Amino acid sequence: MKKKNLLSAFVLTFALIAGTSVFAQKSSKDTKMVGGAAMYPSKNIVENAVNSKDHTTLVAAVRAADLAETLQSPGPFTVFAPVNKAFEALPDGTVENLLKPENKAALQGVLTYHVVAGKFSASDVIAAIEKSNGTATFSTVSGGKLMAKLKDGKVQLVDENGGTAYVTIADVNQSNGVIHVIDSVVLPKM
Repeated sequence: MKKKNLLSAFVLTFALIAGTSVFAQKSSKDTKMVGGAAMYPSKNIVENAVNSKDHTTLVAAVRAADLAETLQSPGPFTVFAPVNKAFEALPDGTVENLLKPENKAALQGVLTYHVVAGKFSASDVIAAIEKSNGTATFSTVSGGKLMAKLKDGKVQLVDENGGTAYVTIADVNQSNGVIHVIDSVVLPKM
């Protein structure tokens, strides 16, 4: 009888360890690294973005525009998140000017131009591009239009001014949507 109980305990323990290992693998597989930090699919957009060293300017802008609460809501949202270097590439003084309290509405317009209501994975974006004969148009939360196309095997975004950005890291899943990291700031018509 003791051998049977011992064997049962061993089998149960092994099953628990194996199950935990499979869960850990799934979690790490679904977790992407962005800006030197793990982006956990169980956390929301803001909870993850604050940990990315590549998105400190974006996070500061989201806070200055009072959009953090919105991006922590259930969503879902698709966020095209420019890296710090993208903001640095804007004309001198642009970011500083947008961060001024009197320019809060303009800052909100720029930031919400990077957000689409709904969750669009990279495969969803590519399917929309293919369905639309090469260029898909997405309505942004700001009310503007953002075009997406494939160029050299990469998703390219084209803003209303003809400016472009490329997706550099796709499908960073969040509890309330998905982030696609981009290399440039896209701008609405102003």
